[in-house]
Amino acid sequence: MSKIVGIQFRVRGKVYDFASGHFVLKEGDKVMVVTENGPAIGSVCTKPRNRAEGGPNRKLKTIFRLATKEEIDRYEKSCNLEREVSEYCYQKVKERSLPMCLVSVERRFDGSKVIIYFTADGRVDFRQLVKDLVGKFRTRIEMRQIGVRHQAKMVGGLGSCGRPLCCSAFLNSFDPVTIKMAKKQNISLNPNKISGMCGRLMCCLTYEYEYYAKIKKKLPKIGKRVMTEGGEGKIIRQNVLKETLTVVLDSENEIEVQAKDITRSPGLSRERVGSKRGTHSRIQDKK
Repeated sequence: MSKIVGIQFRVRGKVYDFASGHFVLKEGDKVMVVTENGPAIGSVCTKPRNRAEGGPNRKLKTIFRLATKEEIDRYEKSCNLEREVSEYCYQKVKERSLPMCLVSVERRFDGSKVIIYFTADGRVDFRQLVKDLVGKFRTRIEMRQIGVRHQAKMVGGLGSCGRPLCCSAFLNSFDPVTIKMAKKQNISLNPNKISGMCGRLMCCLTYEYEYYAKIKKKLPKIGKRVMTEGGEGKIIRQNVLKETLTVVLDSENEIEVQAKDITRSPGLSRERVGSKRGTHSRIQDKK
């Protein structure tokens, strides 16, 4: 049965899972694979493993074949060229005082073009820069402007949790993240605590948001008066994960109760009924 191996296309880059097919592989082997951008050489960076029983039945791409010595030599030359392009481009950006930040340089395995990724606050006129690069390296140059979240994905790093950044580890797309998600989960709105390496709101704020929104619809709101086994009181805190409420009783004692064990305060119900009756009588008087 085909096993799964982790393939890395760049040093310290993202690890992609591939099916090994009939090949017997070990860490460090260079293999040829076919990606969305064409053929590419990757390095085996994990030991072959079997599919986990009961795990997701993902459709993985299969390794095409082992890379030949000529292909490995061409791959190493491409890596050297990427470093040369990066250094030369950085020097020219500095000379021309262009308001842009270089992120990465990538050369297609077939040598068709070199892609330069950069970030900038607005549009940048890089036509002269491209002419310099084409004149120096005699190849097609493509400039791609990316956002700061994509920059973090490409560069990688460690998050505040101590683990590799989610965007560089497993996220394939970026979902919208709003400050409302942090509020719903009762997270401190301190920008330093809810912002990621990219300076934007952390992607992990979306992971539990739907669960919090679903459970909070079932829980009474903070400030509501309720009846508990210990007496009547007012809700001051919600614990969504435990589905409990902290209530301050009229006797000034605080208790934590399960949301399913409370009932609406009878005093509040009478107040509401009385207000409705008063409203109804005023309408009758006007008529």
